[in-house]
Amino acid sequence: MQNILITGCSTGIGLETAHTLKQNNYKVYATARKKKDVKRLKELGFIAYKLDTTKPKHTTRVLEKIMLRDGKLDAVFNNAGFGQPGAVEDVSTQVLKEQFETNLFGLHEVTTQCMKIFRQQGYGKIIQHSSVLGIISLKFRGAYNASKYAIEGLADTMRQELSGSNIFVSTINTGPVTSKFRENALIKFEENIDIENSFFTPTYNSELKERLVSDKDDTPFNLPPSSVANVALKIMQSNKPKPRYYVTGATHILGFAKRILSTGLLDKLLNRI
Repeated sequence: MQNILITGCSTGIGLETAHTLKQNNYKVYATARKKKDVKRLKELGFIAYKLDTTKPKHTTRVLEKIMLRDGKLDAVFNNAGFGQPGAVEDVSTQVLKEQFETNLFGLHEVTTQCMKIFRQQGYGKIIQHSSVLGIISLKFRGAYNASKYAIEGLADTMRQELSGSNIFVSTINTGPVTSKFRENALIKFEENIDIENSFFTPTYNSELKERLVSDKDDTPFNLPPSSVANVALKIMQSNKPKPRYYVTGATHILGFAKRILSTGLLDKLLNRI
């Protein structure tokens, strides 16, 4: 039986992917940052561990447990991450570092530790959860954009370095998907952005905050988390997975626009979103 380590399984895409793969006879090691979420995952029937990707010892401990149980690791899905809203000028360097700690450095730590196992056994699959915002940028999402662009850079480089190794790197560029992403982003927005003393205060209060507070899933091209879970399943079922998978129509349209439009025209298009 093939196994997979998944980070960020408390809700949404991570949890849905864990369910989907388990239902398709994959052995899932589901992880989350909080003890209460790990407890819930266990109650749902998963082999679950506490893993905060910003703490290297957590990753080491989890991988040691997996190797003791199975003696191998077939794949890792780096799903853990969050979005920090706010104009670039309102995001402090410390807050930007915190965004990168989880979305990039934590992902990189898990990847490099898994690579030691993959190199030794001679095979493996790395699934990096990027975003449409790793392809194009939208205003008031600068910290998140930057973290996802960085994932793209590492993944693109690793694919070249792993050529012919039987270790595959696949990037999933997800567009709007139903999850607790906005709910968590609102917390970070209110916690880390000086909303009332910004040049963008009117925009924050009339547009951005309203969008984050809304519980409606009426965003164009929005899909359920199963759309990502099914891609992860496809990757697991493939002997030679593709290097990149687009999820949602928005990703396909904006990815195409990035390739054919000039920078100026693309900026005008994105400014209207």
